[in-house]
Amino acid sequence: MANIRWWIAGGLALCLAGPGQSVKAAGPAPGKTAAAAKSGQDDVQALAARIDQYLAARWAAAGVQPAPLADDAEYLRRVYLDIIGRIPSVREARDFLKDQAPDKRRKLVERLLASPSYVNHFTNEFRALFLAEADTSFIGRFLVPGFESWLKRELGNNVGYDRMVRQILTTAMNQESQQIFNFNAQGEPNPGAFYISKEIKPENLAASTARMFLGVRLECAQCHDHPFATWKREQFWGLAAFFAGLQRQEQGDFALPTREINDRREIAIPGTEKVVQASFIDGSEPQWKFKIGSRVTLADWVTSPNNPYFARAAANRLWAHFFGLGLTEPIDDMVGSETVAHHPELLDELAHQFAAHQFDLKFLIRALTATKVYQLTSAAASPSLGDTHLFTHMALKSMSPEQLFDSLAMAINYPQQQSQNPYFVFNDNSPRTKFLDKFANRNEKKTETQTSILQALALMNNKFVDDATSLQRSERLAAIADAPFMDTAEKIETLFLSTLSRKPRPDELKRLTRYINNGGTNEVSALAFAEAIRKVINKEPNNGQAPGTKDNALADVFWALLNSSEFILNH
Repeated sequence: MANIRWWIAGGLALCLAGPGQSVKAAGPAPGKTAAAAKSGQDDVQALAARIDQYLAARWAAAGVQPAPLADDAEYLRRVYLDIIGRIPSVREARDFLKDQAPDKRRKLVERLLASPSYVNHFTNEFRALFLAEADTSFIGRFLVPGFESWLKRELGNNVGYDRMVRQILTTAMNQESQQIFNFNAQGEPNPGAFYISKEIKPENLAASTARMFLGVRLECAQCHDHPFATWKREQFWGLAAFFAGLQRQEQGDFALPTREINDRREIAIPGTEKVVQASFIDGSEPQWKFKIGSRVTLADWVTSPNNPYFARAAANRLWAHFFGLGLTEPIDDMVGSETVAHHPELLDELAHQFAAHQFDLKFLIRALTATKVYQLTSAAASPSLGDTHLFTHMALKSMSPEQLFDSLAMAINYPQQQSQNPYFVFNDNSPRTKFLDKFANRNEKKTETQTSILQALALMNNKFVDDATSLQRSERLAAIADAPFMDTAEKIETLFLSTLSRKPRPDELKRLTRYINNGGTNEVSALAFAEAIRKVINKEPNNGQAPGTKDNALADVFWALLNSSEFILNH
């Protein structure tokens, strides 16, 4: 049995890939010639160089020095989390760390972008942004399958961001109510959930459109002129008027459309006798066309390369995704009274290039990850590194709930299965769903710490983690413990690669080897902290087993690594 355990479990020296498929290399995208691919790569490198040059000039002006470049292990873990939403498997980590090719980082980004996991991760990110109601309401959660199916289809085909937003804004909303209900229940690709989750109310749709797609918090002007910014009440309702043609019917808790009046272009401000015509928030006048609906006219303006907000808002969000902070903060209030534009010229350049490359998300991702700035270490030991908004080092970022669970699943070799009935998401009692439900609120910035604290406590109190670090219930841990071809140092190295995607430092290896060989006793180290935490949260040390054996000490090391800040944070 012991031999079977070590043979079937992932994460050993033989380097099985783990519960998910290993990311494989991919050729040029379909229909893309080698010459076009080279031209695109040249544009990527040119933009990356301009970003580095711009920030280097800012560092020089501020008299600060950047942090050193991240080593391969730190970069590997970071780029996996940022692009596909999980840490690498042991095999993936070993393969990358031993690769000596000078362009291996660029090739890694290409492999990640070509993988289904990229689609899944950015589906999670965009669903959380566009359908935030799914975190807190039954109706919102019910609408997830169809919306996620649509996102996966668009991202899988690398549809431009402008076209995705255009589809959201112009999706047909005059189907029969039962048809829309069935589309969402069956997971048919359909972006209509954006409307239904906002109750098809013009004021809700206007506020969401401005904040999500334009980076403008316009809702403060819904009831009165904004007290601090320049937004007027008429501007808010002028934007809402583009959605005034949608007619609703009530079906219990559901608000579903029955028809749409395409040429309706005005709305009455509630509580007043004033009627406002549909108008753009930048003051420009809509160019109405015969038999073209008002939502189509709005989408033309929102997604135009000449829109003063759209490309900048998208580029700023993507920058914040990879760097933890936006070039302008807050990212959903880029022209407000409290907005701080740290690098407006750089943001303008990113927006220009994003639009010039047909709003290709992968183009911008390639450029951002190719910069030296992105590849800096997160260690900020010296005060000479300056303010975090100078990006002299990588910010510590909290993981999204999906990132944390999927990374945990990879670390412990937990096989995640796709549900055969995805529309029953509200009845899903899987470990993943239970875990995600603990983190419904995503309003915090990636660099804020409250979420990370909650994540840490959830891990420490999680039966799923306890089972994963139990010699009786964890195949991976039992296999490592029983492996006859691995000495203590090799077992420790495998645990580190499984969790932190790096090999232990010499001092860590020496200390933990002594700890394990002594059966977890007579060693004052970081493992004492793990024992103390276990007692605080009323958990038995060594998963309820008798202390004093190497295997139990190995289990404690695994538990401590999974609950460490280095595992929980994206750095």
